[in-house]
Amino acid sequence: MMTKRIAILGFLLESNSFSPITTEADYRKRCYLQGDEILNELKSTSPKIPSEVSGFVTQMNEISDDWEMVPIVIADAEPGGSIDQTFFDKTLGLMEGRLKSAGELDGVYIVSHGAMRATEDWDPDGRLYKMVRDVVGSEIPMIATLDLHANVSLEMAEYTDVLVAYLTNPHVDQRERAAESARIMAEMWNGMKPHQHFIKVPIAAPTVTLLTADGPYADLINYGQTKIDADILNVSITAGFIYSDSPKCGMSVIVTSRDKPKPAQELAKEIATMAWSDRARFKKDLISLSSATELAASVGRDASLLPHIMADVADNPGGGGSGNTTFVAKAFIDAGVEGAFIGLLIDGAVAAKAHEVGEGGRFSASFNENPRTEFDAPLTIDVVVEKLTNGSFVGRRGLMNGRGVELGPCALLSCGGVKIGVASNRKQCADPVMIEQFGLNIADLRTVVVKSRGHFRAGYDEFFPPERTLELDCPGLTSPVLSNFKWGELCRPVYPLDEEATWSGI
Repeated sequence: MMTKRIAILGFLLESNSFSPITTEADYRKRCYLQGDEILNELKSTSPKIPSEVSGFVTQMNEISDDWEMVPIVIADAEPGGSIDQTFFDKTLGLMEGRLKSAGELDGVYIVSHGAMRATEDWDPDGRLYKMVRDVVGSEIPMIATLDLHANVSLEMAEYTDVLVAYLTNPHVDQRERAAESARIMAEMWNGMKPHQHFIKVPIAAPTVTLLTADGPYADLINYGQTKIDADILNVSITAGFIYSDSPKCGMSVIVTSRDKPKPAQELAKEIATMAWSDRARFKKDLISLSSATELAASVGRDASLLPHIMADVADNPGGGGSGNTTFVAKAFIDAGVEGAFIGLLIDGAVAAKAHEVGEGGRFSASFNENPRTEFDAPLTIDVVVEKLTNGSFVGRRGLMNGRGVELGPCALLSCGGVKIGVASNRKQCADPVMIEQFGLNIADLRTVVVKSRGHFRAGYDEFFPPERTLELDCPGLTSPVLSNFKWGELCRPVYPLDEEATWSGI
């Protein structure tokens, strides 16, 4: 048997069209590798490369000792605004050139998020898949993994043989889904022909309703997995990312069957109908900032009360938020809250000033001196510098487990009974190490406020059970209150933004 040669490439971005444009610099901060650079990064003990790549390679090594990885380009950035069109086109061209010069291939594996949009193109993922298919032809197996917040287009489904989406939110199964993709590719080499059926359901729910431990989305995911059998190869249900504000937003049901199309078609219709019938559950009540402040003040005063974690979900860097809104910090400080940590606030200028002053020093910290969005309200407070770090560490739980993280210069500042963690590079506060880097014992804190949407749950559940986990209603670029936004290209009507939305079904 000839050596199987598999091209591996990735282009990832979760685009929030309300956020500042994502540029080449944003990719360079996180991951932008090509060719042998990818192979070298894979050898690292804590690679910065998406974990799907490692998962695919590890599984393929177990399947066969006679295969070759053909590394193309891996580009990954923090969630942010639409990608700069010129940079996207340049990277797409680079990928195309490397694919064309790669020689004969036996398969292509693509690592995607699936909710990318560009400044002049609302379906760059579809363009990427089409480019790959045009280069390699129709007979080469082409499999892509997706985040479960992917906005899937018909083109994305048509140009791939199989789309494999995460099953967990918080996302902790990237490696497993990549390994599944490797097994599917091997099955295709042995003669299996996949039939993929795609249905779009007009539900574009706020991300806080899309957890997979319980709730309406969990029920759909779990039901789909009970149907995996000799006929059904894969069931992927992507809930979408509404903040992309694009025509391809909404829930996608993608079912793939082996050799015969009918099983995929029938199951996809069944799951899509279930989702629409259950749409009323895709709503969420949040706690007001005033109520959260009162709770934090009470918990800080009374040691007999149990501590809480609160998520500032409207300013989630993991969804394109700036990570720098000051609404919670101001409210807590004004109320005299004790024993609280808030973070991470992303403000490189404040972090730099803290490093200049040094540990134990005092200064007047001015947050958001150069605002970029309407939510970047300035806040000036007198602080003490408690701890300084370089922000470089390896994640230990959940989404960032085992991955190298670079936050740039970081500082722990205190103002009265409130401690504020400041970082230079934008990243959601989803891993306990992001707080522990300051020498803090999370178990000793009375109230923890993290700028994250849902991934923090997998990081901090060792400290806070679900009943002591709250989501705040504050302004921000990732607010779950969908009526706060001025929508442009979003598919309409869509539930729950348009509660009168109807759908005729299949």
